[in-house]
Amino acid sequence: MSTFLTCTSLSFAWPDGTPVFDGLDIAFGPGRTGLTGVNGSGKSTLLKLLAGELAPAGGTVRATGEIGLLPQNVTLDTALRVDEALGIAARRAALHAIEAGDVSEEHFETVGDDWDVEERALVTLGELGLGRIGLDRTVGELSGGESVLLRLAALLLRRPDVLLLDEPTNNLDLYARRRLHAAVAAWPGVLVVVSHDRELLDLVDQIADLRSGQVTWYGGNFSAYEEALAVEQEAAERMVRVAEADVRKQKRELADAQVKLARRKQYGQKLGESGSLPRILVGARKRAAQESAGKHRVLHEERLAEARERLDEAALAVRDDDEIRVDMPYTAVPPGRQVLTLENLETAYGARVPGILDLRGPERIALVGRNGAGKTTLLRTVAGELAPVAGEARAHVPLRFLPQRLDVLDEGLTVAENVARFAPGATNNRIRARLARFLFRGARADQKAGTLSGGERFRAALAALMLAEPAPQLLLLDEPTNNLDMASVRQLTSALESYQGALLVAAHDLPFLGSIGITRWLLMEDGQVRETSPEEVGVLD
Repeated sequence: MSTFLTCTSLSFAWPDGTPVFDGLDIAFGPGRTGLTGVNGSGKSTLLKLLAGELAPAGGTVRATGEIGLLPQNVTLDTALRVDEALGIAARRAALHAIEAGDVSEEHFETVGDDWDVEERALVTLGELGLGRIGLDRTVGELSGGESVLLRLAALLLRRPDVLLLDEPTNNLDLYARRRLHAAVAAWPGVLVVVSHDRELLDLVDQIADLRSGQVTWYGGNFSAYEEALAVEQEAAERMVRVAEADVRKQKRELADAQVKLARRKQYGQKLGESGSLPRILVGARKRAAQESAGKHRVLHEERLAEARERLDEAALAVRDDDEIRVDMPYTAVPPGRQVLTLENLETAYGARVPGILDLRGPERIALVGRNGAGKTTLLRTVAGELAPVAGEARAHVPLRFLPQRLDVLDEGLTVAENVARFAPGATNNRIRARLARFLFRGARADQKAGTLSGGERFRAALAALMLAEPAPQLLLLDEPTNNLDMASVRQLTSALESYQGALLVAAHDLPFLGSIGITRWLLMEDGQVRETSPEEVGVLD
């Protein structure tokens, strides 16, 4: 029997009463579905409702098999062994006991029919590029990207009928991404994936576009979806132009009707004053003229109201993905000015920068390398969060660091209050005016940071750092496109176009790095940082 996952009349709202879904009906059958939508549209919330991690206010979720969810933010106990994180520790221990001669019945009950569990675990780890880590290491020894793959391996070992993936390529290097792409391409059951990874979304069979609490289906992969959407948007914009022309026409005709009414009224008054007609006939003609003109005016007012309604409907069909546009002159760094010096630096986990590495002027530097190579550790050392083991990192200008976890925000404070922490001298009006340019307008600036979606949270953290005082002339970004939808990546790119300081960006997203004008490439490999080129980066995997 085919596996299906269905929602019927699904409703859900946040504790403050903000509605997310109201009567949503959706069904996922065998195959791969890409779930798209702007940040804050409810994609992650929907996956949690499907997996049973959130309870709906109304409606039902039904699945014909087991559901496995890979959440957007993977957190594992760093003290766990790999086999414990995979959920096979008890069966593995029982197997080893039996192999050692302990034939207690409880061991056989624990193993059940899963006699090859250890072999399957090692094969699964190998398929995801984790074969070298073994089953006895601890999670604390793994990088963030390796933790994501480990959580995915645990899901694959469970063999769920339905697999839900929420931004699975976050923190993954190029090599690991392609391993995950292969796992998705080979998945035999129902798969629903939320991602900003174009390559991954081009592996799906259909796109479910979530917008305003409802889903629109598009056949084919993400590229086909973009083509269909472009055709739709062209038609929608054409309808807006037609509707705008109709509104202008109806306004003219209403104005003409009002002029005619005024003339008739004036003519009636003159006729009455002249005394050429009996008063009773003058009154009758006046009433008839007023009724006719009134009906004419009402007709045109109704036509104008209908034209405006059609314009509103046409405008709703046009997507408005706002871009961040900010003027940041105080972040400017003169060409050639020394920004950062790394001298014989050795970080806490053994990565080294031999000799002297200088960053000058408004350079835009990409830091690339495999998961676990030490990129995040280097950025944290430059930011002063970690002390170097040897050598030094000297910043010559004000700097700010935006980490992967976005923990620069206080979850209990509003967006505006968080920005005020970084710019204590700025007035409330100034903060709100500048936040509006980061798309936090009006009441949105009063949202608590803890209620924001992944993309909104990133935008708030970016605003807090870029609006900080003194203005940062060196910005350190660690995997900045994680958790961002396509529109938010474009927003980030436009914000960085306005930034006039130096950038040091650790990322695996090559299309993003290409879009922000990288001028220099650094590769962290085999424990050392060295200069590289975009051509070499493209074949590192």
